[in-house]
Amino acid sequence: MNIKIKKISQAETAAWDTYVNAHPKATLYHLSSWKNVFEKTYGHKTYYLIAVNSTQLKVEDPPYSWTQSSKEQSTNYEPSAKSYDLGCEAASELSAKSYDLGCGTAPKLSANSYELNPDNVVGILPLVHLKHFIFGNSLISIPFFDIGGILANDEETEKALLSEAINLGQELKAKNIELRHIQPLSWLGGSSKLIDDSSKLIADSSKKEPGTTSAELSAMSFELGFEAAPMSYATKSHKVRMLLKLPKSSEALMKSFKSKLRSQIKKPIKEGLKSKVGGLELLDDFYKVFSINMRDLGSPLHSRKLIKHVLKEFSEKARIVLVYKGSEPLACSIIVGFNDTLENPWASALRQYSRLSPNMLIYWTMLEYACDNGFKYFDFGRSTPDEGTYRFKEQWGAKPEPLHWHFISLNGQPINEDTSEKSKFDIAIHYWQKLPVPVTKLLGPMIRKHIGL
Repeated sequence: MNIKIKKISQAETAAWDTYVNAHPKATLYHLSSWKNVFEKTYGHKTYYLIAVNSTQLKVEDPPYSWTQSSKEQSTNYEPSAKSYDLGCEAASELSAKSYDLGCGTAPKLSANSYELNPDNVVGILPLVHLKHFIFGNSLISIPFFDIGGILANDEETEKALLSEAINLGQELKAKNIELRHIQPLSWLGGSSKLIDDSSKLIADSSKKEPGTTSAELSAMSFELGFEAAPMSYATKSHKVRMLLKLPKSSEALMKSFKSKLRSQIKKPIKEGLKSKVGGLELLDDFYKVFSINMRDLGSPLHSRKLIKHVLKEFSEKARIVLVYKGSEPLACSIIVGFNDTLENPWASALRQYSRLSPNMLIYWTMLEYACDNGFKYFDFGRSTPDEGTYRFKEQWGAKPEPLHWHFISLNGQPINEDTSEKSKFDIAIHYWQKLPVPVTKLLGPMIRKHIGL
């Protein structure tokens, strides 16, 4: 197969999303809308790489349909010898690396803007560049969320996309590439499955992923674009996402719960708490709860603009959920739907009202919404096995599914495989908890934008 790889423009996002929506392993976080969220919120550079199969196309008829109407016509596109937009060198300067990537002879290019033909797309890789002198220089797929990584039709395309990411990372002088997968790249090792026995998961999470010897790494390093030392590589799977399979109705879900859990859900309702599901009109109340809770946890909070852009980009697919005591918001969350799964990337509750159990009502409201809107799964988000949030989610019936985060070093340094939860920032957390909330709202986003977790 003759694979061309390029960085998409805004005009080409439709082809990207057509591929994502049709791919059986796609997730919410592969959609192109996140590109706009990252750029508009924090100004991060994004590199959304798309792989196109041009085997059946004529050289003089590139795999794009050219248009004459776009404002981008005035921008000349001139591939260079190190063009990572296409993943291969200019037609007159093809190198051995181009053939390693399967580029062959470069198609003729036009200065006009174009739209990709979705039928020829065979893979995608969303990458975001995070660079800071303290927090590091990385290409991540994708930051701030649990899932991202490569979507492709086959192993050949997966390797071509990673090879292009390596070329890009070297151009940007990044120290590493981070690919956040549910189902791991099989040729890099790892396995993916829902696990019923959490004790087995906890034991297994401390083991190093199998399968790639130093000799294989050496060979792979050359295949993927390294010209010197073998790459340092690791897969970390000590974190899980907690996934709940849903019945067809919220009534059936409530009946499936143990009596103790049902009582915990009913308690905040008896206390007079009420929930509400809405959109941007609830953003101020959401951010009020969110900012207080993040301060109390000792964690820099995301910018309000991040939540606003998520709600705008995903429109009716993204909702705010709030729990009130009268007019006072006590708990909040964000839910975003994709295919048959409703995701919950953020949730917070005010500690001083914990006796009223607003957290139980916020989660029940999300689950009720998921069932009543036809979703088959609810993703509670990332947890560490056997810790507090893990047990909280487990009581709802959620099952752990290992997350496989692939790390590839670009500077020859070994990947730190320490997965212990002992924080290096205990002192910083302690003092952050002492700050007034307005101060954390000012300083938090300036720090949080550089932290990929």
